[in-house]
Amino acid sequence: MFHGWRVVTACCVIATVAWALGTFGASVYLQAVTAAHGWPIADVAFAVTLFYLVSALVQRSVGRAIDRWGPRPVMLLGAVSMMLGVAGIGQVAARWQLYPCFMLIGLGWATLSTTGIAAAVAPWFERHQGRSMALAIMGASIGAIVGVPTLQFAIRQLGLGEGLAVVAVAAAALLLPLIARVLRFRGPQEIGLQRDGGATLAEAAPLPIKPIATAANRPLLLWSAAPAFALGLAMQIGFITHHVTLAEPLLGTVGAGLLVSATGGSGFAGRLILARIVDRTNVRRLACLVMIAQAAALLSLALWPTVPVLIVASLVYGYGIGHITTLGPIVVRREFGAAAFGATYGTAASVIQLTSAFGPAVIGVLRDSFGGYRPGLAIAAAVTLAACAIMFAGGRLAVRT
Repeated sequence: MFHGWRVVTACCVIATVAWALGTFGASVYLQAVTAAHGWPIADVAFAVTLFYLVSALVQRSVGRAIDRWGPRPVMLLGAVSMMLGVAGIGQVAARWQLYPCFMLIGLGWATLSTTGIAAAVAPWFERHQGRSMALAIMGASIGAIVGVPTLQFAIRQLGLGEGLAVVAVAAAALLLPLIARVLRFRGPQEIGLQRDGGATLAEAAPLPIKPIATAANRPLLLWSAAPAFALGLAMQIGFITHHVTLAEPLLGTVGAGLLVSATGGSGFAGRLILARIVDRTNVRRLACLVMIAQAAALLSLALWPTVPVLIVASLVYGYGIGHITTLGPIVVRREFGAAAFGATYGTAASVIQLTSAFGPAVIGVLRDSFGGYRPGLAIAAAVTLAACAIMFAGGRLAVRT
């Protein structure tokens, strides 16, 4: 087997753990911490926002570090940081103590999520660039399926402190040897191969769609994709973080956890479909269509907050999660090529993470201000449509430049 596919498999496992304990785990931490200590939802949501802010500030550095030193040392450091943060959440006794815990998770998230995974996979593929990234980040959906029930079960059986400690130790035992073993090479050239496994340049199949970035349109491409994904993911992360709390009044704690898992399953299906079509699809147009579907799901929840609508809208929104999280690096890779991908996407990811970091806090503040989630969901739908417009307009203008 070409080692690049082993890298994809390892990154899929890394993504599973990262999203289980990061993005989707945040909804469990929000519910469990507020229930255990009686602290306001908005206060805990601000701590979750800090996790994304810290991640945003180091995204560019992560991309550059992987370009220079390879993924292994960067991801090993990130895995240790994330596990320390997760274990620490269960030990807090005051609200301020949440902040260093979520800062550690943020450092880990920056290395183990989209930027780190995309930078690790990008050097290995040319003709399968989209498929390889989609399959690697598919672990995010697996993390959504298994993460919330696993965390809830551990907390229910062992308590908040011991439960999170056991989960963190188990995750470290899985990730550290995997990263050390599989991610020891920076690219195929280190083992005498070209991208896609070709032994010579002639055996490396040409890219189906050539990069379109030029000196003239490069800023427009980058600064339309980055803000569009930033706004879309801000609303997406806000929804994911509050999903358990939003669904609990209608479905109960167990039912809410099952719905989050089903939403992750929908995202998994979305990524499977994406992996099959992405290398022959206009990825900007696809991102716009998915954003429109997500906006419709959010608006439906705002207008008709019933059990059937909650379930259907969550599944539709989850399908979009499987696309939007993955399409960001694919758009950059498609339009800019493989050269210095880590630094290029790291720049975009800094903007994306910095903006999306405010998603949990914004939804939390709107919920507390209006006494419910419905107005916040309607606003989130409008913001998602604005992201779609930026994505579409930027692509059209760049082609004409």
